[in-house]
Formats: sequence, structure tokens, C-alpha cells
Amino acid sequence: MAGYLLRRIPRVIVVVWGAVTVIFLLQRLSGDPVHLMLPDTASQDQLDAVRADLGLDKPVLVQYLLFIGRFARLDFGQSYLQHRPVADIVFERLPYTLELAGAAVLIATVGGTLLGAFAARMRRRWPDKAVVGGALIGQSVPTFWLGIVAILVFSVTLRWFPSSGSGGLSNLVLPAVTLGAFSLANTTRIARASMIESLSAEYTQTAHAKGLGTMRVVGVHALKNSGISILTLTAYTFSTLMGGALVTEVVFAWPGVGRLMVDGVLKRDFPVVQGAVFVVALIVVVTYLLLDLAYTFLDPRLRRS
Repeated sequence: MAGYLLRRIPRVIVVVWGAVTVIFLLQRLSGDPVHLMLPDTASQDQLDAVRADLGLDKPVLVQYLLFIGRFARLDFGQSYLQHRPVADIVFERLPYTLELAGAAVLIATVGGTLLGAFAARMRRRWPDKAVVGGALIGQSVPTFWLGIVAILVFSVTLRWFPSSGSGGLSNLVLPAVTLGAFSLANTTRIARASMIESLSAEYTQTAHAKGLGTMRVVGVHALKNSGISILTLTAYTFSTLMGGALVTEVVFAWPGVGRLMVDGVLKRDFPVVQGAVFVVALIVVVTYLLLDLAYTFLDPRLRRS
């Protein structure tokens, strides 16, 4: 296990370095933030002074090397507008995004697995067709449209849930369902296909021949052997939702990292955007690293290799 982990760590470092490099280059293409920080009547000397204070007067290569050095120490610098450490700003918002993404993953994974197993058990009957049809619709509906409709129906008309903001469980329901709807549909289709393959395998037929009940065959034998596919999809769903929560957070005014990135882009607050994107990218990379390690526990063939 230790050797496997040591072989993976250099790859993780390369991926993180690539993400940091892309973040640096993309942000430099969006314009000079100094013009947004000072009024239109500011003189050229004032612009140059602020640019020098922020280190934006240095050559791009020097800025890049300093940028890499700071990020290696997890120092994201100071916000241009809030004048606070970026790390403090990002980590204040991160729990909200983790809460939203975690709830959406739970909805997508548990609900999708159960629906997929049910559809596989009822294959080619009307419940199977209904589940597959609903999954196709779920994958076709844009997230922002679904969020707006959910607000109009369940907040404005029925008044069941708040329309925006964070707080208790009632505030989490609509954003989590909206964010997890697409992944729920995707998980349902993949879990159904994986379960159909497992149910047609020889070991499940042997289990039926031994007199085991349908629920035990599906829940213990077939579902267990579909675990790798479901685990892979769960990790993919979590990493996707961490980045995709941006739209949902804006629609529901959820105070997460995604909304922070949108505000930073609109105001050209480079350090905030860079710090937020880096933290999200790091979480995604660590998620896939843990997924690789989990494979070795689920599949004995990987442990032997």
C-alpha cells in the first residue's frame, strides 16, 4: 500500500502544478484589476503605485515564480478588495460548499443506486421504462432552469422551503436536490447497467439455485460486485459537484466557494479566484487519490499487482 501511494504522489504533484499554472494564466487574461480598484479620475502615478504594491509591475515570469512559491506554502495572498488573507476568505466559505456537495452526492448516490437496482430487477417492464425515462429527462434539464422552477413552485407558490440563503435543513433541500438531479439521473442509468450485468452473471444464478431470496441476491451478491462502478461514479459525482456547485450557489444565493469565485471574477479580485479554484482543484485531486486507494481494498487483483 505504501509503495502504491508513493507512486501516486508524484502524479498528484504534477496535476496540482498544472492546475496552478492554468489558474495563473487564465486570470492574467481577464484584465488589470487596478483599474477597478481606483476611480476613473486616478492618475497614472496612482495606478503605478498600486500596481507596484500588488506586485503586478513585475515581469509575468517573475510573478509566476512568486505565485508558485506562495501556493506551495498555501499562501494565497491578500484580497485586492477585502484586504484580508485569501485563505481566511476561502475557508470561511468552503464548509458551505462541502455541505451542499455532500448532500447532493448523498441524494445522487443513494437514490440512484436504489433506483438503478430496482430498474434492473424490473428489467423490460413498465417500472424499468419509467425509471429510465425519468433518468433521461433528468439528464436533459439544465441546472439553472431546474433551480428557478424549484424556487417558483416550492418557495413562491407552495411556501414549503426558503428561496435563498443558508441556515437549517430547510434551506439545504432545494439547492441540494437541484444540484444532485443530474447526477441522480446519471447514477441511476449506470447503476442499472451494472446491476443488469451482475444479475446475469453465473455467481448470481448459482445463488438463486441455492435457494437464496431475491433481495439477498441483489443486495449482497450483485450490489457488492457492482461496488467499484458505484464508488467510481460517487467520486466522479463529488468532484463534479464541487466545481458545478457554482451555478446552484448563484441561483440560491448560497454563500459557498462557487459564489465567491463568481464575485471574484466579476470584480477581478485575482487572489480570491486563484485561491478558491486551487482549493477546489486540490479537493478533487485528493478525492481521486483516495478512490485509487479504495480500489485496492475492493478488488483483490489490484492488491496482488
